[in-house]
Amino acid sequence: MRRLTTTALCFALIALAAPVVRAQQTPLLQDKPFAEHKIVLQLSDSDPKKQGLVISVANNLMKHYDPDKVAIEIVAFGPGIELLKPDNPNRKLVESLVAQGARVDICLNTVDTIERETGKRPDYIPAATPVQVGVAQILLLTENGYTLVRP
Repeated sequence: MRRLTTTALCFALIALAAPVVRAQQTPLLQDKPFAEHKIVLQLSDSDPKKQGLVISVANNLMKHYDPDKVAIEIVAFGPGIELLKPDNPNRKLVESLVAQGARVDICLNTVDTIERETGKRPDYIPAATPVQVGVAQILLLTENGYTLVRP
């Protein structure tokens, strides 16, 4: 009886963990089923002017369209992940965008590379959604109807 209970408990834990594992392995798409406009903004350099431009474009889109009718996803990779560091001056603006329904992705390949090169894993804001490969996320989004914009 004890063995049966242990086996059943193990299967229950596996069943509960499977969606979490799948979510970590599968790039996520924005969950806005009624979005009529889908935009992915690429950020791949650390220039503060470029960061400001990406934030400005996202804000302008949020103001122009009903927030339920527009899906905005910012994908940061390479030097672009600077935008998502806790000490970035634009942090509050990024968090405001996320609070309004935008999504901000951070490339884990970039994070892993920085950790390998420096011996320290870079911190990033909790509002950032980790994706394994930033460029693959952009490809997935464009294949699913998003328009790529590189400000």
